[in-house]
Amino acid sequence: MGKKIAVLSNVNMNYVIRLLKKDHQVYEAEGYGNELGILMNEQSSYHAFAPEITFLLMDLMELLGHELYLPKVREDQLCIDAPRLHDWFEQMERCILPGRLYYLSDAWLWGPEIGALPESSLRQQLEEQWLRGLVWLRQRHENVRIFSYRQIIGGLGEENSFSLKTWYLGKILHTVEAQKRLAEEIGYLVETEAGVPKKVLLVDLDNTLWGGLAGEREHTPLELSEDHQGLAYKNAQRVLRLMTQSGVVLGIVSKNNEEDALAVIREHPHMVLREEDFAVRRINWRQKHENIREIADSLNLGLDAMVFWDDSPEERELVRQMLPQVEVPSFPDNPIELAPALTEIYKKYFRKPRLTAEDREKTRQYAENEQRNRLEEQVGDFGEYLRRLRIRAETVDPAAHMERLVQLVNKTNQFNLTTLRYSQEEMQNIVANSSKKVYLYRVEDCFGDYGLVSAAIVDLAGETPFIEEWVLSCRVMGKQVEDALLGYMEADLQAAGYVQLRGRYVPTAKNKPVEQLYDRLGYQLVSQDSGGEKEYCLRLADRPARAEHVAWIEIPDKNAE
Repeated sequence: MGKKIAVLSNVNMNYVIRLLKKDHQVYEAEGYGNELGILMNEQSSYHAFAPEITFLLMDLMELLGHELYLPKVREDQLCIDAPRLHDWFEQMERCILPGRLYYLSDAWLWGPEIGALPESSLRQQLEEQWLRGLVWLRQRHENVRIFSYRQIIGGLGEENSFSLKTWYLGKILHTVEAQKRLAEEIGYLVETEAGVPKKVLLVDLDNTLWGGLAGEREHTPLELSEDHQGLAYKNAQRVLRLMTQSGVVLGIVSKNNEEDALAVIREHPHMVLREEDFAVRRINWRQKHENIREIADSLNLGLDAMVFWDDSPEERELVRQMLPQVEVPSFPDNPIELAPALTEIYKKYFRKPRLTAEDREKTRQYAENEQRNRLEEQVGDFGEYLRRLRIRAETVDPAAHMERLVQLVNKTNQFNLTTLRYSQEEMQNIVANSSKKVYLYRVEDCFGDYGLVSAAIVDLAGETPFIEEWVLSCRVMGKQVEDALLGYMEADLQAAGYVQLRGRYVPTAKNKPVEQLYDRLGYQLVSQDSGGEKEYCLRLADRPARAEHVAWIEIPDKNAE
């Protein structure tokens, strides 16, 4: 039943824990205020329970012992002068275990003493010191996240979040409503960690991004403005714009005259979203489920990566029936509920614990891919299409892109020869290991930069190098880029004096597309077991020329004058 989680605190969180137990296995500590002792004691019931995710919801006032003073600037590693805070973070740092996740709350200083503070800035300074400690801890450990406690309290307001009455009764700091919100947020985060986020949000236009019909705007002005219901639609667009900046790919699926719809997007003075914010668009009179299926194919994504947002109950129901893999959330009856509803959609389907630069570039990348698809349709001949793309590749330093390297290896399923997974710490050790060679590739073409799209780990410990892992992003699959990348590895290893190169294919439910990869690329099958696992080998002197349509970006010689 659900994930195994722990909620630790220095105040009473029994009600939060009780709410979470409806859906998850939750560790219950004996009392509260001994979170570090529980974490540090390897014989504790906490370690026997072995939670996958631990949430530490800390009250800063209680942690300080209600002893407030003006912090002084001090040059140390944590930049924290309050001894209690400094010691807490140093001890917490020793408790972080690899393979587990930790969410630590940011701070909202509250208590009856606050009104008597001698310095008005003291509260802010202490809260900022706690945040600096969190950032320090997060930078040192990839498996540490920040729990947005301040956002929850700020949304409710202090008067609705805290209760002195319950505090004096049983060290229950928060109101029932605040505890419900804390439990909901923990639930959201657990679901996010457990599932694979969606990638694409497909939206309707009329009565969805604006009120009214684009084709009738000359007779009936659209509702899109800075007041009344028009402002509700504009705020919904603002939420969508923020979602695109967080890695959500936005697309249009609308029954409309394309000319009318684009005129609104391009010319309306209150449009927040513009053409460049939409990676794909299907504005026509075809059935929407047909357009959605076509978009999935064009983006090389599964239908289960899609969310469909439409004001029409009939259109939503038809998509649910025809494409059950697509998520189709309900649509609010009142426009003022649009922005909050979209915020919930983001939290439920798209929010990631951590964002990379690659995530934030998704819209641009998919829009460029639409241009590639149109070129392929125009040219017809596949070989000529590849030549016209003018693909270029280069190797980059894996140590300088550790976060993307780990994400690429752990999230790629289709083009993944062995499906090995690594923590950031494990990957750092691999990159630093002289008996391993890590290749990380960036690819671009005439339409734009694909980004860091491929990685390979080669084990050099034996006489013959062995490709331990090799992944390639789906965004460059089907363009024979892999041929060039493997050719680079082969040439590099041959130049280093190696005679042969070995590879392995381990079958999974999703990596069927690369089952015959080594066969196609001229490798000899050495062995195959009953489970379908295969080993291959190539004599490097016999390696064929590969992927002449891919050019290599010249890396300047740093030693050259």
